[in-house]
Amino acid sequence: MNRKLLFVLCFASACGAKGPIPELPSRVAGHCTYVNGFSKLQECRDYVGDWTDDEARRDCAGQGAEIVLGSACGIEERLGYCILGKSPLFARITFPGSDASQCSSLQRGCEFFGGGIFDPAPVCGGVTPTTRRGLPVFQQPTLSCVAPKAGEPAGKGPEGKVCTWEMISGATEEGRAFEDYASCDRVRTQRPYIAVPPNDRIGRPDPRLSDPAYVRELDWVKGQIRASACVCCHSNKAPEGASNWYLEAGPNFIDSFLDRGLAMGAGWVDTVGFGAYPPEQNNGFERATPEHPERSIFPTTDGARMVRFFEAEAALRGVTKSAFGGQYGAGPLDDQRFYVPTACSADEGIDSAGVMRWLNGPARYVYVLEEGSKNPTAPPNLDRPAGTLWRIDVPHTGQPLNSGEVTYGVTPAAASQQLPATGSPPALVSGRTYLLYVLKDVAQPSTRCLFKAP
Repeated sequence: MNRKLLFVLCFASACGAKGPIPELPSRVAGHCTYVNGFSKLQECRDYVGDWTDDEARRDCAGQGAEIVLGSACGIEERLGYCILGKSPLFARITFPGSDASQCSSLQRGCEFFGGGIFDPAPVCGGVTPTTRRGLPVFQQPTLSCVAPKAGEPAGKGPEGKVCTWEMISGATEEGRAFEDYASCDRVRTQRPYIAVPPNDRIGRPDPRLSDPAYVRELDWVKGQIRASACVCCHSNKAPEGASNWYLEAGPNFIDSFLDRGLAMGAGWVDTVGFGAYPPEQNNGFERATPEHPERSIFPTTDGARMVRFFEAEAALRGVTKSAFGGQYGAGPLDDQRFYVPTACSADEGIDSAGVMRWLNGPARYVYVLEEGSKNPTAPPNLDRPAGTLWRIDVPHTGQPLNSGEVTYGVTPAAASQQLPATGSPPALVSGRTYLLYVLKDVAQPSTRCLFKAP
């Protein structure tokens, strides 16, 4: 069946009859903002699941609008969603607004006329977004400097303290435990943490544990990982359980890894997108960077040794480097790194008074960059690309910024200017093209488009 016909048939035959709210795939091909021909109200449609770009583009054109690829509607003030279709193709329609008197008519229109499932927002009696689908607000890294634990040597920081970046790519001093010197609660806000079962190889006897040379290398790898923020999710101490592999797995914790995890440890999968500190800022620990994509995903003080260990583990399972050729490991972060911005719509950009407008709801991060700049993604090294003219942030405890309330170069009271470090950003040159990059939160872009300065 032609996929474009799917939703036409749903409307005609109520194939999305009322029922439980489905769990939707995480992938969103794009979104489409348009005016409903029957209700005359503005709606926004997310293309969720296995839509191709061309399929989503054609469907949006059928609504009389132009697709925005690579991002979701993200409208915070809404009455609810209408979910159409079934796995692996869904359309999630957002009904903007805050007037609760419209809830009943919208639900009736969605379920009776549209054949969909109405997912109400709190104003219409639904649960709060964080109860079901929300992610925690990203907490930016902080440098924690504390006295060493009793019985441990003095640290390398000021006054003998141990200094550790509280960041998913951070590491404490070698030979210490990350959890003793930094907050894993902060780290777990910095990427979607979920519990995932380990490899079913776990629990197998491993004769190599009788080999002192092998055990020495295994213990070294464990110590390197224990010193890094990896332990925040890859330990049975994590709040909801470990995320796949974990240090306490036995008898050999490496058996809890999936094959792809071994490939990432060996540097066969490009994991640059996760971000990294330079070793001199990270207690000597290195990780994959744009300059060194061949490095391991694991922060380590000896990159070659870490790679050798995981290459040997992969070889033992018959896993080859060629099976992972050209693969990237950071998922949505890689999608954002390689996203190619297109022209802003009439509702996006900066006007002659410097007022900034974007789509898809309030934002915590607002960038203006030179045309051709790399897309800002993950801290600490990928969120400040060369060519950034202006960047403002709203802290995780603050209220996000609304479109139309920010003027270029004027930092709102709720935000802080990150770039330039001091002074005002350069004036925009009339007729020159710039990149507007706005995020609801880190790794959650809403508007990424090119505009010409008026």
